[in-house]
Amino acid sequence: MDVVVFAKYVPTPEGTPELGPDHLLVRDGGDGALDPGDTYGLELGLRLVEAHGGEVTVVSMGPAGAIAAVQRALAMGAHRGVLVTDPALRGADALATARVLAACLRRRPADLVLAGIESTDGYTGTVPVTVAELLGIPSVTAVRAVEVVDGALRVERQTEEGADEVACPLPALLTVTAGATEPRFPSLKGIMGAKQKPVETLALADLGIDVEDVRPTQRVVAVADAPPPAGGEIVDAEVGIARIADLLVEAKVL
Repeated sequence: MDVVVFAKYVPTPEGTPELGPDHLLVRDGGDGALDPGDTYGLELGLRLVEAHGGEVTVVSMGPAGAIAAVQRALAMGAHRGVLVTDPALRGADALATARVLAACLRRRPADLVLAGIESTDGYTGTVPVTVAELLGIPSVTAVRAVEVVDGALRVERQTEEGADEVACPLPALLTVTAGATEPRFPSLKGIMGAKQKPVETLALADLGIDVEDVRPTQRVVAVADAPPPAGGEIVDAEVGIARIADLLVEAKVL
């Protein structure tokens, strides 16, 4: 089974993100790491190939520094990496990102594609399913357990009421919840071995993508600090109920 796992390079949560003069996040040259949300899909992919054979390829799109996310995934056990980096991708939106990732998969098809639910810096949650739509393959979101049965997938999908059990043919794309796996830590042997694993670096031209196809359709025109939270109002028990009723009327709830 050939598995592809999407891995995003994001600012470290404990750091202070820096914005450039164009109001976009400075991703190159700053502190960053593999998105923690992507490690659950990576762990699931590693377990599947350990059980059924095959390889895990980690695919990332970002600046040159995003190689750190790829190397982390390789240290955890992925077999090979692909990094798509191109100056034209700065500020790419979710649709442009999906087009790039889909082009990578057309170039090297996989039986199964795994991704996190959403990135910790963008939170759109739309890129993986858009990739599936562009490729014309089925997708299942919020997956918390997977079995391979007779060449197809039996998937447990988390819902607000509990879980659904879904049968899904291959090839397919799944987004994986945090509760699906417990990601392993890279061993010293894994960290050293990652340096010897193949990593392919691609530009848009290598994928046959025109710059106009990934030009963002939105731009940030201004950034401002969030206003400080307003203080609450304290009322005593005698007038509390009446005051709450007045506030609900002012809010047009009553």
